[in-house]
Amino acid sequence: MRKLKPKKRSILPDPKFRDEMVTKFVNNLMLQGKKNVAYATFYDACDLVSKRTEEDGLEVWRKALENIMPSVEVKSRRVGGATFQVPIEVRPARKSALGMKWLIKFAKARSEKTMTERLAGEIIAAAKGEGAAVKKKDDTHRMAEANKAFSHFRF
Repeated sequence: MRKLKPKKRSILPDPKFRDEMVTKFVNNLMLQGKKNVAYATFYDACDLVSKRTEEDGLEVWRKALENIMPSVEVKSRRVGGATFQVPIEVRPARKSALGMKWLIKFAKARSEKTMTERLAGEIIAAAKGEGAAVKKKDDTHRMAEANKAFSHFRF
């Protein structure tokens, strides 16, 4: 085991909105090191969201992330010969990371033509409290609720 935990690296805010969460999202969105392409995709999606909803695209994105972030999840815990799904609370950093990854994953699975349109569509759906990413969060919460009886195995 390590003696010291590694220090958290500081992340630079994005150039347009000056927000670190946007940079983290773009880093998750990025493929093959093409950060400028990822920024362009995100900014265009925000513009498309603001055009479709008549609200600020960044605020709609933040609301969508809030609707997607899980507060509890299940973790496998082996006790004796059996494996139990133990519900645990999600750390704040993991909350946002899971929310971003789910938003991107389910945006990629949509049927629109470009990634910008897919991302905008998923952001709008998530902000309304619908869409595949919100369903994933609800399923995670439902799984944790169903396994609440095993919460005394928490570590």
